[in-house]
Formats: sequence, C-alpha cells, structure tokens
Amino acid sequence: MRRATVMLASGLTALLALTLTTGPASATPPNIPAASTATSRLAALTVIPESHQSTYDRSLFPHWITISGTCNTREEVLKRDGTNVVTDSSCAAVSGSWYSPYDGATWSQASDVDIDHMVPLAEAWSSGAWAWTTSKRQSFANDLGGPQLWAVTDNVNQSKSDQDPAEWQPPRSSFDCTYARAWIQVKWYWGLSVDSAEKSALSSMLASC
Repeated sequence: MRRATVMLASGLTALLALTLTTGPASATPPNIPAASTATSRLAALTVIPESHQSTYDRSLFPHWITISGTCNTREEVLKRDGTNVVTDSSCAAVSGSWYSPYDGATWSQASDVDIDHMVPLAEAWSSGAWAWTTSKRQSFANDLGGPQLWAVTDNVNQSKSDQDPAEWQPPRSSFDCTYARAWIQVKWYWGLSVDSAEKSALSSMLASC
C-alpha cells in the first residue's frame, strides 16, 4: 500500500509539473497593420542596395533569450501560437498543435516547427542592422511585440533561409497579403531599408489584399 501511495504521489507531481496553454488554431503575432497602413509604410521606407553582407555573423543577434521563468523566446512563441500546448517544468512543449500559415500544414510535434524571423537576421544586417549595437540586435531577434516571429513548418522556414520577398514567398499564395504586411511592419518599426526588387515584390503582394 505504501508503495502504491508513493507511486501515486510521484505521478501527481509529474502531472502538476505540466502546464496547459490553450489558444486558437492559427494564432498570429501582434501588430500586423492594415493593407492601407502597410502601403503607406512601404512608401516611407528608404530604398537603397543592401550592404555589408560579407560581415554578417548570426552570433551578432543573440537568441533565444530567457523571457520569463525558464521560458525562452522560442518556447514563448510555441505557447502563443499553438493550441492546447502542454509544457513541462523546463517550459519545453511536450504536446499541442501548431498551424503553419506559410504552407497550411498542422503539426503535433514541436520538433516539426521552427520559429521564423519574418525579416531574417542576415537580411536585417544588410538592411541597416550592421550599424546597431548588439543589444538592439538582440531585441530584434527576440521581438515578441510585433509580427517578427512565426511558428512555421521547419523545412519551409529552411527553404526561405535569409531571402527577401523578391527571392522567396510562402508556398501558400493566399498568405501573401499578410506576409507582406508583416514584413513591411518589421522593416518600418525597426528603421530598416529595402532594395528596389524587394519593394516591387512587396507592392505586388499587397495588391492581393
């Protein structure tokens, strides 16, 4: 009887260590502007060629950082954008469901999901972040306040790599409008430039709104 009681107590301890976070099936990051606002902000961006590509180093954008308790930025996005997400005592997602708006796929394993930087770190570097402090680059790489971080299918994120919208667009074309609005918001908010091909691609994507 004593052994059974100990086993039950152990099981309850393990259960209590799990945290359930509920949310909509296709949560999206905050502060995505309306198409009209995005159009105005695109027009306000500085248009110049990219530069300093050869000096880019991913380590100059420290991430993922601790956000609260034991949870880092990746884990916070998984909780924010997932449905019925269960995390363990170290904040790792042990179950849940994640919808990837880039391709329309839904995943039940966190390992199948990457956290995409809407504006890739290398793209940001060559668009002006080369002149920032490391502290500002860290804030950019872990920005939860705008539409910079997205939970998406891992291999789709890898196919995007560091390409801008003139070079890569989501395979789900119905997402073009949202993607362009989010991209423009990040560039505008952080004071980054665009090149001419990138601006043209974004204008075309906004036309689908």
